Amino acid sequence: MPGPKLGFSPFELFVARRYLWSRPRQSFIALISLISVFGVVVGVWVLTTTLSAMNGFEHEVQTKIIGSNAHVVVLTRDPVGMADHQALAARLAEMPGVVGVAPMVYTKAMLAAEGRADGVVLKGVNIELERQVTDIVNHITPEVTAIDEASRSGLPGIVLGFEVALRLAVGVGDSVALSSPLRTLRTPLGLVPIVKRFEVVGIFHSGMYEYDSSFCFVSIPAAQAYLGLGDRVTGLELKLADMFDASKVAAELDLLLGPPYAANNWIDLNRNLFVWMKIEKFFMFLILLLIILVAAFNIASMLFMVVMDKKRDIGVLKSMGATSRSIMRVFILEGLIVATVGTVAGSLLGVLTSYVIGRYEIVSLPGDVYFIDKLPIRMEVLDFAAVAGATVLICFLATLYPSWRAGRMVPVDAIRYE
Repeated sequence: MPGPKLGFSPFELFVARRYLWSRPRQSFIALISLISVFGVVVGVWVLTTTLSAMNGFEHEVQTKIIGSNAHVVVLTRDPVGMADHQALAARLAEMPGVVGVAPMVYTKAMLAAEGRADGVVLKGVNIELERQVTDIVNHITPEVTAIDEASRSGLPGIVLGFEVALRLAVGVGDSVALSSPLRTLRTPLGLVPIVKRFEVVGIFHSGMYEYDSSFCFVSIPAAQAYLGLGDRVTGLELKLADMFDASKVAAELDLLLGPPYAANNWIDLNRNLFVWMKIEKFFMFLILLLIILVAAFNIASMLFMVVMDKKRDIGVLKSMGATSRSIMRVFILEGLIVATVGTVAGSLLGVLTSYVIGRYEIVSLPGDVYFIDKLPIRMEVLDFAAVAGATVLICFLATLYPSWRAGRMVPVDAIRYE
């Protein structure tokens, strides 16, 4: 089958346009043309909207993970904590690419209030230094400048995750009891957990269910006092100028510091999640591309009908000097017009739908399943270009065979029985 040259002439454009829109007595073929356009529109519309939603989901999850976690965390395997953390923090702050360092105390604990209990991740932080490495301070209501100073009862303060506060049915000003299996008191009845009361001074609400349902924050001195660490901490948090250098920097720190230190990073900790999202996006693209493939078959069917209907016209044009390639390009152009109109209309509808969903947050998600509670939207030019290119390519391929059959018609055979 000869490959057509796609330099369309004014003659070919005129004939293709006439065949598409000048059929007052051929309503059936006109209907098939409209169905073909509509199929392309729907395919592009659904595909672009879905990809925008998946981009938004990936970006939102990534942003919330980064906002609630440092890019790199240096931990110690020593159960008594990190004694020289101030000197080590100063050393790490001088490393290229490091823009912030903050100490932390990290452990698991149990909270109880009014007959309710919940397991939590307890994190001791210095609010001012924490601002340099994460965004958790921006998600605390009411605003807290120092956790213990915000307490009005004299008890040490604590900031609860939004879902934790809901499960315990407590709010700002209430008190909760903290206990941990790591802090016990030996009694004649056996080991009894040491319980310490804290006043709730704020609620942490990041919008990411995994964090809101597990994290609680206290001051570093309060965490040190309860866990018996003295002036030690359990780790150092680092913020990098380029968050995507986290894996490389963590590997360098492992080699530089050696035991008992170990470095982890946000990329490795969440690698499975992001790989899953990329694979899901790829296969969703392929699955939804089937809608466009069906539309391409409609275009091929339409062109076969047009070729059969225009036998006499094709014979006359060829007898007047039109070449087989020229006839072939006429029908290719007709299919491409349908594909282009459908692609442009579908893309515009995709942009409009994505904007409305993103602007007004009209789609809610179960946060315990999808990490976030609203469907985010992020439109990317490359995705729209990829969808448009794939659509036009598929539709172009669908035009080749019926166009080739039209180009092969012998003029005498085409008009013999007309």
